[in-house]
Amino acid sequence: MKENGQTGAGHGAAGIAARRTATAIPAVVYRPTPGRPPGLEVLDPLELAARAAERGRPLTDPGRPAFHLIVAVREGRLECSVDFTTYVLRPGDWLWVWPGQVLQFPHGPGKCGATVLVFPTGFPSAATDALIRDAEYIPYRLVTPDPARQTALLGLLDALVEEHAGLGDLTLEAYIETLRDLLSVILIRLVHLADPRRRTRTGGGKPFDLFRRAVEDGFGRTHRVEDYAAELGYSPRTLTRATRAALGCGAKRYIDDRVLLEAKRLLIHTSLAPAAISERIGFAYPTVFSAFFRQHTGMTPTGFRRLTRA
Repeated sequence: MKENGQTGAGHGAAGIAARRTATAIPAVVYRPTPGRPPGLEVLDPLELAARAAERGRPLTDPGRPAFHLIVAVREGRLECSVDFTTYVLRPGDWLWVWPGQVLQFPHGPGKCGATVLVFPTGFPSAATDALIRDAEYIPYRLVTPDPARQTALLGLLDALVEEHAGLGDLTLEAYIETLRDLLSVILIRLVHLADPRRRTRTGGGKPFDLFRRAVEDGFGRTHRVEDYAAELGYSPRTLTRATRAALGCGAKRYIDDRVLLEAKRLLIHTSLAPAAISERIGFAYPTVFSAFFRQHTGMTPTGFRRLTRA
């Protein structure tokens, strides 16, 4: 159910003007519902739109959530863009958006019947986090389970919705743990449905986990595997083996992919000049950035921006 599409700012003159004057992709922080314990929000698309409007950041504008967002569509149709892919969600589809991705609903919430789960990275248990961690790098997020698995997943989701509404029936500790456990089963099942190879993948372990975090923090300063190896106390070869075990590619490829992703995000969603983007993502000279971008995409940064905004 994945359809290729353009990712951009909201439709209409206001959305186009905002896109052209932006110098950064707005971050959307996690804010729990007042009066409820933090950790998990259960919403529908209209409630999600209302919260976005309260913050002055409508769903039709691109934003970078600092939390996980899962959409399970039950009826109707919902269109959204995640980074550079447009998804048209229909009944039976589940979409998982990870923190830091650029999310946009070009037509708002529409008339879709869906359950939306919002939770920060720290809410799932450490054991669940270890099981789902590498899923952040699966290149697709849309899952359409077969009928039997769909029935099981919707049963879990219904139980989660019911327990979430039952605040007060349990002690606060038991209530949070119940939500955490039900969510964990859903997350683990979605990961394995999205990437069945994980059943046999060994993963990169602690070296890769530390490496990916270091790259996330440092790709704007350095693109050298040797620099991250020195920072973390591993050899470049160890980081390359760990990255290959987790993702099937080497450490240098992983760094380059992360840099390229950020370059595309900034070219599409901001008005920053390519020279400014070059500096922001760690290139000493714009010409080096242009050569890097052309090598990986076959286009110049300016040509890519022109094409995606056509």
